[in-house]
Amino acid sequence: MISSILVANRGEIAVRVVRTCRELGIRSIAAHSNVDAGSAPVLLADDAIQLGPGPAKESYLNIPAVIEAARARGADAIHPGYGFLSENPDFAEVCEAEGFVFIGPPAQVMARLGDKSSARAIMSDAGLPLLPGSREPIDSAEEALALADEIGYPVIVKAVAGGGGRGMRVVHSAGEFPRAWAETRANAQAVFGDGRLYVERYLESARHVEIQVLADNHGNVVHLGARDCSLQRRHQKLVEESPAPELPDELVAEMGAAAVRGAKAAGYVGAGTFEFLVDGQGGFSFMEVNCRLQVEHPVTEMVTGLDLVREQIRVASGEPLGFTQEDVGFSGVAIECRINAEDPSRDFAPAPGLLSECVLPAGPFTRVDTHAFRGYRVPPLYDSLLAKVIVWAPDRPSAIARMRRALAEIQLSGPGVATTRDFLSDILDHPRFRAATHDTTFVGSFR
Repeated sequence: MISSILVANRGEIAVRVVRTCRELGIRSIAAHSNVDAGSAPVLLADDAIQLGPGPAKESYLNIPAVIEAARARGADAIHPGYGFLSENPDFAEVCEAEGFVFIGPPAQVMARLGDKSSARAIMSDAGLPLLPGSREPIDSAEEALALADEIGYPVIVKAVAGGGGRGMRVVHSAGEFPRAWAETRANAQAVFGDGRLYVERYLESARHVEIQVLADNHGNVVHLGARDCSLQRRHQKLVEESPAPELPDELVAEMGAAAVRGAKAAGYVGAGTFEFLVDGQGGFSFMEVNCRLQVEHPVTEMVTGLDLVREQIRVASGEPLGFTQEDVGFSGVAIECRINAEDPSRDFAPAPGLLSECVLPAGPFTRVDTHAFRGYRVPPLYDSLLAKVIVWAPDRPSAIARMRRALAEIQLSGPGVATTRDFLSDILDHPRFRAATHDTTFVGSFR
């Protein structure tokens, strides 16, 4: 049984994990950089330990420092949250070798699915639909250009090791291709240490829909319905909701079954997300698997009543899922808005600074996942996410109205600080969003 967990992350996700640990009677240890010494997760956890200086490479991404912190504080397990080391198979392997339970999928499964080319091959063999493209990494720009010409433009060039919206470039013509290929390869090598690329057809007017799965070590896999994540800026999600609006139940069931089939084929264990593109004719294509808890997991929790962090911990402890697919129920509509310290008027430039005012929404069926507080200094070193506002209502119009009210209550300001609050409110008021006819291109043409 797991009795203590080192939370190897920061911000709102670290707070989220600490809270479930508290409810389960599990001792939590917040691992932090010196910049985050006075942060919310450090104040809320049962114990805390400093990993190193502010830069992530010297703290949150420093595998020896994280392992030594877990050893020093007597942790049984390590929860990586999302980002940082959460999808690093080497880290998962080291955790296991050092005697710590890694709260996530096995290292070898993560390695296979983290390699986008390998993941495509596994899912193709499992019968999941794929967009036309290369099954294996492509070695040369000439070979890639020939494939792009064959499958037709636009295409997207993707890093095999990419993720989180990084390491990809959309190409609209053969003339653009050589430069896009060279720049994407260089960027992938610099960011991921892996310059391998592949090419696939790009759907310009598609919906980004994902399926949450849970799997245990006993062969049980269930899906928890669909989330729509189509509202994105540069492949970074802004608004998410569940269920995916105007998506037929039959299509959701088909996608859920495909995700379960893919998870079983990969030997997946834990919480994971299968991402799909849905075209205008109701067809869907597999994109990738996120081998971790998603930022947008709260909307699934709100419509299912399940605590996904609790389920992660139970599975990591070796327990079987306590329910079957038939037991999973869905109620109402949940919407999440990400409040980032960014300035939309300056092309969403980061806007860190001191929060001299911090008022967050409350009220019926309103949840806020955050690490922000009055007097908190938003650092420039990390992701700009300040808070996630999640609402639930019996139907979508009521959920939109509740979110509009919740956003209006937010007051996050201070020297240098700007947020995306008003931009998100404008999106919620747009006729296309209210009619659920938006797609992944909507934000790019919104202003």
